[in-house]
Amino acid sequence: MQANESIYNLISREEYRPPKDARYKSQFRSTVKMETTSNKASHKTMGPAKVKTDDPREFLKKRSKEPQHPPKSDFKYPDDDTRRPPVPTQEDKPLMGIKSTKNFITTNAVENIMSVPKKPAPNFADTKKGDTHPLDISGLVPKYIKKKDFGEVPDYLTRRKQEVMRAQEEYDAYVAEHYKRGAMQKLTEQERQLILNGLKKNWEAIHHQYQGLSVVTDTAPKKARKERMEAEMKQLERDIELLEKHMTIYIGN
Repeated sequence: MQANESIYNLISREEYRPPKDARYKSQFRSTVKMETTSNKASHKTMGPAKVKTDDPREFLKKRSKEPQHPPKSDFKYPDDDTRRPPVPTQEDKPLMGIKSTKNFITTNAVENIMSVPKKPAPNFADTKKGDTHPLDISGLVPKYIKKKDFGEVPDYLTRRKQEVMRAQEEYDAYVAEHYKRGAMQKLTEQERQLILNGLKKNWEAIHHQYQGLSVVTDTAPKKARKERMEAEMKQLERDIELLEKHMTIYIGN
C-alpha cells in the first residue's frame, strides 16, 4: 500500500495523452458540397443594385423633383360629334306640337282627394327598437284554417278505414264459420279467469323460489338454475299479459 505522500511523487513525469482516432469523413461529403454550391450565385434572383450615380456637380436643386404637368388644353369627349344636343335652358322657348288645356294641378288634387287610402302592409316587430318584418311569411297568420278542405277527413284515411273494416268483417266471418264447424272453441269468462289465476300463482311460486337463491352464482348449476327461473317468469308474464289484454279467446280442438 502506498501512502498519500510519497517521495516518488516529487519526480516529474511526462503527461501521457492517448492518440486521437481519425476524424470521421462521410463518403457523400463531396456530393453534398457540389449540390449545395452548384447552380447558386450571389444576387442571382434580383441581381445587384444598378443605380446611376449622379455627378457631384449636379446636386439636388429646389423643386427639381416636382412633377412636370403638360400644358392645359380644353377637354373634349371622344364622341363629342355624335352626342345629343344639351337640354334647353330656361330662356330657350322650344317649339311645342300640341298644347293641352288640362289643368294638371287641379286634376291631381281631385284624384288624391277621391282616392282610397292604401292600407299599411301587415308587419310585426320583433325587437325593442321596432324592427319590422312581413307578417304573411312569419307563420303567425292562420292560413291553413282558411283552406277549402280544412276540417275534412283526407281520402287516404277514409280508404284505410274502409279497408280495416272490410278486413275485420272477413276475419269475423272466418272465425264464426270455424266456430260453427267446431274447429275452434271460445273460452268462457270463468275459464279465462281460472287460467289467469293459475298463471299468476305459478309466477308467485317461481318468484318465491327465485328470491331464495344465493346472491353469489359462482357455480354453473346455480347460474343455470337462475337463468331457467328467469326464463320461466318471463314466459308467464307474457301469457298473463296476453290473457289480460284479450277478452275473447278462441282455442282449437
